[in-house]
Amino acid sequence: MLIYSGCKLEDNPTNAVTTASLATTSDGLLNAVNGAYALFKDHESFQGTTDLNNMYLRQYFQLSDFASDDVVCSQVTTDPFFLSFTLAHVPNQENTSYFWYISYKIISDANTVIEAGAKISNPTAAQQQLIGECYFLRAFCHFNLARFFAQPYTIDPSAPGIVLRTSTTDPAIKARSSVKDTYTQIIADAVKASQLMTDAASRGVTFATKEAAEALLSRVSLYEGDYQSTITYSNMVINSGKFTEATASDYKTLFANAQTDKETIFCIAFDALDDYGKLGSIESQYYSNGNSGYGEEFASQPLRDLYAQHPADVRTSYIIDDVDSSGNQQYKNGIPIYYVTKFSFQGGSPSLSSPIMFRLSEMYLNRAEAEANLGQTTAALSDVDFIRSNRGLSGALYNGTVPAGQTALGVVIQERRLELAFEADRTFTVYRNKMNMDRTYWGYHILGLQAADINLSVEPTNYPNLIIPYTSTKIIYYIPEAEILANTAATQNP
Repeated sequence: MLIYSGCKLEDNPTNAVTTASLATTSDGLLNAVNGAYALFKDHESFQGTTDLNNMYLRQYFQLSDFASDDVVCSQVTTDPFFLSFTLAHVPNQENTSYFWYISYKIISDANTVIEAGAKISNPTAAQQQLIGECYFLRAFCHFNLARFFAQPYTIDPSAPGIVLRTSTTDPAIKARSSVKDTYTQIIADAVKASQLMTDAASRGVTFATKEAAEALLSRVSLYEGDYQSTITYSNMVINSGKFTEATASDYKTLFANAQTDKETIFCIAFDALDDYGKLGSIESQYYSNGNSGYGEEFASQPLRDLYAQHPADVRTSYIIDDVDSSGNQQYKNGIPIYYVTKFSFQGGSPSLSSPIMFRLSEMYLNRAEAEANLGQTTAALSDVDFIRSNRGLSGALYNGTVPAGQTALGVVIQERRLELAFEADRTFTVYRNKMNMDRTYWGYHILGLQAADINLSVEPTNYPNLIIPYTSTKIIYYIPEAEILANTAATQNP
């Protein structure tokens, strides 16, 4: 039985590299750290086989956004991502099991480097940078595990969190820490990362940096409900002067040019050799030019309706309406096809991108959400207007006034949805704000739906699970069954 959370060093891409050799060989730390980054995009062998669908980033985006109200499913499928749409989670779900496994594999690599670094008597700035990157990676992976497998902090900080792995000698049998203690460890690691990394030793936005650690702290603080810290860390990134908000014209190529765009804080670098095409790319479910992907999951009706309120919004450029040569709308199993291209067109390839983990817009939105929660309405709306003014909406700003019937927080959350759609944000934003997920639109997230049932002129009614309350046990995933069987101290989610 493979113990996912107790990954051994020989399982990582550095193979025979030992903790001792990492500290004594010239490229030991560098190769080990770079190997950890590779695990975000590689298709690692899992349970004895290599499945091109199993990639950290593919699961990261699908497990989050396919459970949201931004994406519509156009067919029934045996791929386990369908369980995110339907919320029919199972403990032996392959995609969640792989995500758990690969996350702890990255954490194990990070722990190995951190421990090797501790044995260096006078580390250079470059070595401290690499060690700091590993503190970041450990914090980042622990946080994402907590987002998927533990209750939101704002709902119940005393609930079971995740199994924290902060040493290569951790016992395989280890209980889940509470959500509160999980966040405490994540924050401590991210702070340590920010202290170790420096501008002089930075390796650029395709690796962790001091600002990436601060961006992570901004996000974690927001999820924790520590709004003053959210503002503090957001300000650190915004005021660093290293990033520039994409203008309306630049935004259209932001995601295709993630590695060089001035708004990117941290992205995972893919190159032409990492272009997995139809089999295994993130893009494959969101878009197809006829052969580049399966193109089975589209922008949802409520999201498109929200964008339609302001046709000048350049963010709609990432949603492509599929029409034939005569302008007729195309459908798949009764669902109108609106492709999503945030994971396409790096170097012109329809299936290649370098997915962005943090960017400047989120820092403004994090700060705005914190300000709204603190009653600082004018400041919150000013941050929202800054985003809108760079998205072609200079004529549709709030100018310090909350529209009738809305709240400042509601305005911020709506803008967050428009700006960060398909970026693994929406599901978590809804539930940590104790909101219900409204999926009252046609799609195959409705169990038992037949194409003949679909009437796009009216909303679906009398189907189960159209509204998902934040109190539902289905807003998070089961701890993988293999972990529960191997780690008898770990409890299962209800």
